[in-house]
Amino acid sequence: MRKSKLIFFLGGAGSGKTTLAKALSRKYKAAFLDMDILLRPAAEAIMTLQGLDPSDRDSPEYKRLCRDLGYRITMDAALDNVQLGVDTLVVGPFTKETGTPDWIEQELARIGRSLDNTDVRVAYVYLQNEALYRQRITARQSPLDEWKLANWDAFRSSLDRKRVAWPLPAEYIAYIDNSSDDPAIAFAELERRMYE
Repeated sequence: MRKSKLIFFLGGAGSGKTTLAKALSRKYKAAFLDMDILLRPAAEAIMTLQGLDPSDRDSPEYKRLCRDLGYRITMDAALDNVQLGVDTLVVGPFTKETGTPDWIEQELARIGRSLDNTDVRVAYVYLQNEALYRQRITARQSPLDEWKLANWDAFRSSLDRKRVAWPLPAEYIAYIDNSSDDPAIAFAELERRMYE
């Protein structure tokens, strides 16, 4: 029996991880879960109640009030799909989580699964340089990016590529360079590494 896939799309803001995840989801009819979308109604309510900017997704206040809730909501939805045998694509930075070696095994254990019976893979999407991140973040003109751009010196360290500490086979962790203006280049590499 084929294992259901749980694919994480990681990377800095503006790297194109969401766009690539949507393209892969569309082609393979996999569940698509974006943490920003799942958390948005709760984050806006929480930030507003605290008298803070409801569009903020990066400040220390946002992280203190909303970050962990977002990951819990996202992973509960992801694990529910995995339990149903549905390939599931999850988009989010997962910076703290990917640095914790046993985090993924603990999450799978919540539904009686393990790495032996779930095909967990990681697509870490990145760009060649900081200027390209800034250019793409600016171009998308999202209110969710205002804090990033206004606090670039504080934000820029989040763009550094991180090592994934989970005990996965090396070939299941793909670092995908999405710097080209032609998204088909990154998608071809992504598809090969995640599905072939």
